[in-house]
Amino acid sequence: MVLQRVIRAVIMGPPGSGKGTVSARITKSFGLQHMSSGDILRANIKEKTELGLLMKSCIDQGQLVPDDIMSRLILNDLRKIDNNGWLLDGFPRTVSQAEALDHAYSIDTVINLNVPFQTIKERLTSRWTHIPSGRVYNTDFNPPKVPGLDDVTGEPLVQRDDDRPETVTRRLKSYENQTEPVLEYYRSKGVLETFTGTETNKIWPHVEAFLHRKFSALSQRAA
Repeated sequence: MVLQRVIRAVIMGPPGSGKGTVSARITKSFGLQHMSSGDILRANIKEKTELGLLMKSCIDQGQLVPDDIMSRLILNDLRKIDNNGWLLDGFPRTVSQAEALDHAYSIDTVINLNVPFQTIKERLTSRWTHIPSGRVYNTDFNPPKVPGLDDVTGEPLVQRDDDRPETVTRRLKSYENQTEPVLEYYRSKGVLETFTGTETNKIWPHVEAFLHRKFSALSQRAA
């Protein structure tokens, strides 16, 4: 789809909701640039920029990065691609960050992936990893040939701390508490579109159809 105006979109969803897969499909289908707050953060820390050093200091001390620093960091990167359409992933995470983003840009749509927490728990806690290679198995749909062992080396698989049931539950609860006000903020502005389901491949056609309609209407309005 060729867009006739610059589109700015945000994608939200808890860890394990399929956000990465849906983001990749949106950027491929609609030509938007995927902007991940995690990638931007890591790049700034690696390059030792002024904001990157501030971030690293907060992280090293176990503190949350202040909203104003996080907002400055993301907005700096967005300004570098002012003439491109983008899909922002991982930001905003607070209402304060959403307001800072709104102050700089007009957001066309916010895609919210609403996957039941039970589904995500089952999905994440079924993951086992071969640490040396990074190969990931899922006991439900991509199991190793021999339970508990890597297909290639025969070495033991481990469950990452992030994938343990108690950690997953804590992360999901934290996401819910943090982002519900942000979802409400965008809902009140009339730009939030929520897609509910348990399988990414079943959610995606609805996301794609919605974006075709949305972006087509925006392009016609701009023409």
